[in-house]
Amino acid sequence: MIHSQFPRWRLVACLVALAFTVPINPASGAPATNRLVVLISVDGLASYFHDDPKANLPALRKLASEGARAASMRVSLPTVTWPNHTTLVTGVPPGMHGVLNNSYWDRAKNIAVPLIPDPLFNKEEIVKVPTVYDVAKQAGLKTGAIIWPATRGAKTLDWTVPDCFSNSLWAAHSTPSLLAEFREAKIPYERQEEWCKAPGGGIPRDRMYAQMTAHVITRHRPNLMLLHLVEVDHVNHQKGPRSPESYEAVAFADEMVKQVFDAANAAFPGRLTFIVTSDHGFMPYRQQIQANVLLKQLGLVKLEGTRVASREAWALGQFIYVLNSARRAELVQSLAAKLRATEGVESVIEEKDFAKHGLVTQDADPRMPNLVINPKEGYSTSDTTAGELIVTPKTEATKGAHNHDPAHPLMRGSFVAWGAGIKRGATLTEINNLDVAPTIARLLGLEMKDVQGRVLGEFLAK
Repeated sequence: MIHSQFPRWRLVACLVALAFTVPINPASGAPATNRLVVLISVDGLASYFHDDPKANLPALRKLASEGARAASMRVSLPTVTWPNHTTLVTGVPPGMHGVLNNSYWDRAKNIAVPLIPDPLFNKEEIVKVPTVYDVAKQAGLKTGAIIWPATRGAKTLDWTVPDCFSNSLWAAHSTPSLLAEFREAKIPYERQEEWCKAPGGGIPRDRMYAQMTAHVITRHRPNLMLLHLVEVDHVNHQKGPRSPESYEAVAFADEMVKQVFDAANAAFPGRLTFIVTSDHGFMPYRQQIQANVLLKQLGLVKLEGTRVASREAWALGQFIYVLNSARRAELVQSLAAKLRATEGVESVIEEKDFAKHGLVTQDADPRMPNLVINPKEGYSTSDTTAGELIVTPKTEATKGAHNHDPAHPLMRGSFVAWGAGIKRGATLTEINNLDVAPTIARLLGLEMKDVQGRVLGEFLAK
């Protein structure tokens, strides 16, 4: 064997360095068919975890030190999972892309309609604008997604498993060949429903989702791959952010990120761009604002026993709906005043200000509420009508929530980018989650039109 005078490790180091300085595809209109961009959302990974010495994040911190990082990322209102994951891939706010909340109130049927976890609608029924994976597919690139919200039945995903809890929906809406491949690879996809219902099921779920993602990358070599990890969100809700259990979940998520990174980097050496982000931050709370109890006391919600007999208004998370159209103007004004005077309410957003927050009004979309409330730090919301307390007493245990003002520092999401086309050492104090999709498009040699976000040129190699 002839030994090179140039050690292999130096060659590898040079190749890695080139990955940080050579653009993937300048805006030349040529799609990057030999590249891979991976976008991982770690649900509920607040930006503050990155600088927290108690958070064990070796993989993510290594990616940040070798790539680019935003100290914080502003997310969309409402600060919940389905709207923000859709903003991440569309570059427009919920009022434009149409995924308005995790659920909405159907005024005609007088019922709550869940969007989470994609139990009813396919992607084309609820997402009103092009996504970055639509644009990539139309340009001839290959696309994949593992449990990315609001992608059920997406026709422009070549390999996909939707973010649905039931095995029957997985069977109906996953790429058929993938499930057979997972079976052969001994990836236990048939346990999805069991693990979704089980306490602590998020850990085996995330492990399975990471295995699925690595499998798709290794076997099918997509150009764009999306992954949603869930356990950090689950634990932060139950035990509160920055609890011992929360730190354990964050460390586990970092391990899953590394598992996917290792597979992707092996499949696309020097041609991988790896992005890790999140949909929202997290707020600790010990009290809840029960707006429906207020509506009950005002006579706007009437009960027969525990059953709601009639509603003139209704609270669904941060959203307050006025359902009596004849009294709309009157009730909006009176409820806004009463909610502003309620303990724990930081702010109340009226329809006249919705556009400033990326929302539209009921007149443009009947699924929209008439008011949006933002709780203060230490408070969350509850939809219950039980009891007479508008605000609950402090609980001994702390829990976690994320239905707050996106401007609050604790609501900020994460953003780290590494690899081909990324400028090493680049940092920004703040970005917007609207910026993620157009930046991914640029990395793929594409352009997203009619978006509100911008390409993060500061992060891109020239």
